[in-house]
Amino acid sequence: MLRRLADQFEMSSSVHVAANNIERDADWFLLKLQEEMGELTQAWNRLTGRGRAKGRSPEDMQRDLADETADVLGHLLLFARHNDLDLAAAIERKWLFRPAEVPNS
Repeated sequence: MLRRLADQFEMSSSVHVAANNIERDADWFLLKLQEEMGELTQAWNRLTGRGRAKGRSPEDMQRDLADETADVLGHLLLFARHNDLDLAAAIERKWLFRPAEVPNS
């Protein structure tokens, strides 16, 4: 599932960078992720009253938070894809996820 989602983000990102003449080198993936984390933090600060609302309604700020979270997820998946990281395996290993056990009937 993560690989398919990463592939979808890659298709969208490829179109965007080609249209804007952006070169994605190895650093770009990490720097873009960091940029998006800053934008997520800014959205959080606005929503929680720690930043200026700039005329945004609470609903707008909630949507901004969701949008910036989506950007972080997308760029995290792009970073992992570019670096050939198996996130599903890493999540299972790091978070100690185990396959769901089916109870005996």
